[in-house]
Amino acid sequence: MITLGEYIVKKQSEYPNATGELTSLLSSIRRAAKVVNREINRAGLVSDIIGGSFGRENAQGEVQQKLDVFANDIFKAALEARGEVCGIASEEEDDFVVFDSHTSANSKYVVLMDPLDGSSNIDVNVSIGTIFSIYRRISEPGEPVTLEDFLQPGVNQIAAGYVVYGSSTMLVYTTGNGVHGFTYDPSLGSFGLSHENIRIPEQGQIYSINEGNYIKFPEGVKKYIKFCQEKDEESKRPYTSRYIGSLVSDFHRNMLKGGIYIYPSGTSAPNGKLRLLYECNPLAFLAEQAGGQATDGYRRIMEIKPTELHQRTPYFVGSSRMVDKAGEFMSQYSSPETE
Repeated sequence: MITLGEYIVKKQSEYPNATGELTSLLSSIRRAAKVVNREINRAGLVSDIIGGSFGRENAQGEVQQKLDVFANDIFKAALEARGEVCGIASEEEDDFVVFDSHTSANSKYVVLMDPLDGSSNIDVNVSIGTIFSIYRRISEPGEPVTLEDFLQPGVNQIAAGYVVYGSSTMLVYTTGNGVHGFTYDPSLGSFGLSHENIRIPEQGQIYSINEGNYIKFPEGVKKYIKFCQEKDEESKRPYTSRYIGSLVSDFHRNMLKGGIYIYPSGTSAPNGKLRLLYECNPLAFLAEQAGGQATDGYRRIMEIKPTELHQRTPYFVGSSRMVDKAGEFMSQYSSPETE
């Protein structure tokens, strides 16, 4: 079995200018994921990490779960410890965080993350995850990291990935040369290569959307859902509806089996619920590297220029032909100006 650490070192040869910092950074993420995985696995046995964190909300006004706070602290500490990151931005932090040690200030990278996606599902034993995105800083090394270092379009990402904590724990990542998955073996305490060069099927049979919000959806989304539900033997419709309510879990299933995930505007979140920087960009990078697509219904997600840290966006991601078809319905029946 090839471990994650061995595989990362092996792949350094693909980057002639690599000097080891990115390898060390990914190792920090691996280490933090193992700690978070341990706590999630004991969540059903103890009460101190289950439920809301009294009186604490994130920047979007959402009540933070105890595990949200724990995971955020673990990943933040792990990323700061090795000095390869000059700062982080997290869904659980109001503002970006500057790492001000001499080593960190001279480092090349910033990390944006959702430390624990879907954490409200932990008390009912539903799969949840961690999402991360890595950029090269644009400010001068040696100086404190700035907001502009984080407000970069997704096309500038140099690495991204997620960890899904489910029936097995997997870490999936890309550095721009394909998508690779590693499954955690608790008996060895290591992630082993289990899915090399993952490819999203061009056409899937699954659509993932919270249809409870149907009445609020843009007309293009409503028409696409009806299209998915129509009987058509040639295209093997109707498609299957599968929605877990944990983005990482829905995305992971659709990437392996083929499908589309949609979280549109027109719900209780007028601009969509998902965060461009912490969720949409990293998963879009993975989707594209695996042969899929990600849009806001009209534009390529990774070309959107962010204007704020916690910016939200509608999201269509998954098998390329399905994202294209959804885009056709959006263009025909909806427009960005009317959403």
